[in-house]
Amino acid sequence: MDLTKELKDLLLQSGACLAGIGNLKGTAGCEYDTGVAAAVSLPKHVIRDLQDAPTKEYYDLYYALNNKLNEIVTAGERFLRERGFAAYAQTTDRVEIDQNRTSKLPHKTVATRAGLGWIGKNGLLVTERFGPALRISSLLTDAPLRCDSPIDQSRCGNCSLCVKKCPAQALHGTLWETGRRREELVDVEKCYQKQTEIMYKATGIETDLCGKCFAVCRYTQRYLRED
Repeated sequence: MDLTKELKDLLLQSGACLAGIGNLKGTAGCEYDTGVAAAVSLPKHVIRDLQDAPTKEYYDLYYALNNKLNEIVTAGERFLRERGFAAYAQTTDRVEIDQNRTSKLPHKTVATRAGLGWIGKNGLLVTERFGPALRISSLLTDAPLRCDSPIDQSRCGNCSLCVKKCPAQALHGTLWETGRRREELVDVEKCYQKQTEIMYKATGIETDLCGKCFAVCRYTQRYLRED
């Protein structure tokens, strides 16, 4: 059987809308040569609401989708281990966030290596199909999987909708390419503080969720126009 196809089929059947495999050789913070990225998209009605302000429904969905992704990548980990390979699902209970609000190996890094998308001017993974209106996770493995072609440069071009619409004015408008630091794209602390402020004002919940920058993205808008 084709191990790569079996794994991808499993991830999609488990609820992923996108799945890809990336070559991680030489990637900082990674002890594995291969990464598997999975994504789940947000419902269209939730995205439309976020163009005005964050909502309680988005808050609940955010954690529900994280839990769903945990299930998906854990299923992938189990599948590979049962076949004798090492595998490590980067679930929310395993990923450690440091004082700079980043992890050792971000899901976004795996996703760009796996060809799911690129990093937008908003600092988020942007995909052709869904824009940045999704949640992502990843798992790491030594299994001999066929890797997809990586995406190394931004496809945002001259579009700066997210930059103009950011409530915090925290986006620098920088075009991403592999190796560019997050700080060159986003003022993370400025973003965090404003997200917390507007989320509390809109819902009474004190947490850092906003969604404006991905709701207005032209790729997200194209997704919303689909039947």
